[in-house]
Amino acid sequence: MTIFVTVTPKPGWAGLLDGTQGPITLGTFILHPGKGRPMSRRVAYLNARLLDPATGLDSPGALLTEGPLIADFGPGLFADGVPEGIETIDLSGLCLAPGLVDMRVAVGEPGGEHKETLLSLSQAAAAGGVTALACLPNTDPPLDSVSGIEFIARRAREVKLVKVFAQAALTRGIQGKELTEMGLLAEAGAVAFTDGSRAVASAQVMSRALSYSTAFDLMVVQHPEEPTLAGGVMNRGEVATRLGLVGISPVAEVIMVERDLRLAEQTGARYHVAHVSTAAAIDAIRQAKRRGLNVTCDTAPHYFSLTEVDVGTYRTFAKVSPPLRSDGDRRAVVAGLADGTIDAIASDHAPHDQDSKRVPFAQAAFGVVGLETLLPLTLALVHKGQLPLMVALRALTCRPAELLKRPLGRLRRGGPADLLVFDLDRPWQVDVAAFRSKSKNSPFDGLPVAGRAVRTIVDGRTVFHSEA
Repeated sequence: MTIFVTVTPKPGWAGLLDGTQGPITLGTFILHPGKGRPMSRRVAYLNARLLDPATGLDSPGALLTEGPLIADFGPGLFADGVPEGIETIDLSGLCLAPGLVDMRVAVGEPGGEHKETLLSLSQAAAAGGVTALACLPNTDPPLDSVSGIEFIARRAREVKLVKVFAQAALTRGIQGKELTEMGLLAEAGAVAFTDGSRAVASAQVMSRALSYSTAFDLMVVQHPEEPTLAGGVMNRGEVATRLGLVGISPVAEVIMVERDLRLAEQTGARYHVAHVSTAAAIDAIRQAKRRGLNVTCDTAPHYFSLTEVDVGTYRTFAKVSPPLRSDGDRRAVVAGLADGTIDAIASDHAPHDQDSKRVPFAQAAFGVVGLETLLPLTLALVHKGQLPLMVALRALTCRPAELLKRPLGRLRRGGPADLLVFDLDRPWQVDVAAFRSKSKNSPFDGLPVAGRAVRTIVDGRTVFHSEA
């Protein structure tokens, strides 16, 4: 049913209505018969391989979206045909899963727009199948105030591609000394508290932060490096010695983790270790979980895809923090993902311009871009038989959403239609020149991979579609 709403101007309205004197149509509304509300666009995704790691669903079927929500899905949906008036998209057997939720992303805006903006970040995320992300507070100025959190939310609404949440600074100016107003920042929308790429060195400050966080059930995220032991530029070992580079001892990671685990046990707080990279730290977290501590952690693809050997001949694009580790550590990361010790996989996206990377190794910035390679690098573990598909997807979808306390990352009737259509086996080659990100600092340029995002849907809207 279509209704045209019109009004007839009264005397004195001429200035408001550009002098129009006759009846004016204010708008057209389409109503569901008998329901009295606007009809939302309905789209049926047919012939899909439905994947929902939250419930273990892996079945051929279809899914129906209505506006921004999932209306229905399942193996038997539309078995008798699609009703008239519903748009159809035939996926021809492609995988249809919840959109990826990336819980660790650096963005240049504000202050470093030459490296990345919210627009380029969102475009890169959409191209990688990421429908929601949590950005770090390491901006200029840092996200340590309500106005900073609100700025990110406003810019995300303006860009209107993927969902962008902000992690607030744990300490003022991310200096590791004075706590921010965590309660107010959480009210403003902060999903976690961290100093991002900086570790909170003071045990006293971390203890206070963990204690304070329990009053609001907030998650405190730590960069796991004891600063006084982390003055080098790559992992300490034979490769660093051969290259003549100052090494960072793996002990720097486990010392920080074990210290904080003691504090978390004392306070009962939600403690999360970011981008864990060493066997020792993973084992410490495993033991803490067995003791019942409220501790979680994530890792990034470069820690299970590369090792210190990939620094090669001073490849600055392989310079990350924490640094690439030994092959034994890499295998420990894979094992941690397989047994659930590592909860999530994040891109650890850290954009840098050419001037920050094409310099001598010691002077180069830490970090790689990762939004557009997050999915294929994770699927590489699946193709190698090192990780079941559902375990991999869980670490990319529902588990990070649970940690951020957002109702995302799963297929649910009435839930947000944030979806990823991907080809599990499609071969392609990483090409940084084609990245949507403004920065191209990836060590994976030219790498043959398999598995690619074909369509990314946010709130029922297609924000990325690739025919190739």
